[in-house]
Amino acid sequence: MSATPTIGVLAVQGDVREHVSVLTDLGARVVLVRRPQEVERISGLVVPGGESTVMDKLLRAFELEAPLRQRLADGMPAYGSCAGMILLADRLVDARPDQHTLGGLDITVRRNAFGRQVDSFEQDLDFAGLDTPVHAVFIRAPWVEEVGADVEVLARVGAGPAAGRIVAVRQGPVMATSFHPEVGGERRIHADFVSIVSSRA
Repeated sequence: MSATPTIGVLAVQGDVREHVSVLTDLGARVVLVRRPQEVERISGLVVPGGESTVMDKLLRAFELEAPLRQRLADGMPAYGSCAGMILLADRLVDARPDQHTLGGLDITVRRNAFGRQVDSFEQDLDFAGLDTPVHAVFIRAPWVEEVGADVEVLARVGAGPAAGRIVAVRQGPVMATSFHPEVGGERRIHADFVSIVSSRA
């Protein structure tokens, strides 16, 4: 088991700095992933929030899509928040016809499911495996419409018009949240991911 896991943060677009800050505070060694050669240096990957269509185009432009898809298919741990959930999903609803994903989670995700920027909100959620609620910040967030048989649902919206919607999942070493723990000051989800990477390094 590696005491200091090397975790890549996809750094083509989005809230990269916030994820790097949390991971560094938790003791991880962080690599900014912008080029194919950096993909082989990491033991796990964080895909940040941002604009999923822009990130998809940049992944292809920087020749990152194929190596990342292969590493995920080979079992590399990954965590995605918001747009990261979209990019780690096997299937999308309301996506652009030409939009690609990296895959890794047997889920169907609806982009911008909660509405536009003005519909952003915060809510405390019960989260599987945690003793106290998670403070979740939703910004133009997706939700999960369907999960495969091997996918564990970690959290659902607890109140409001979207009550019951799935907003956090895990399948093996890959996990994703619709919300931004790195924005809301929540460190436990990242801590769990660091533990997953450490246990497999």
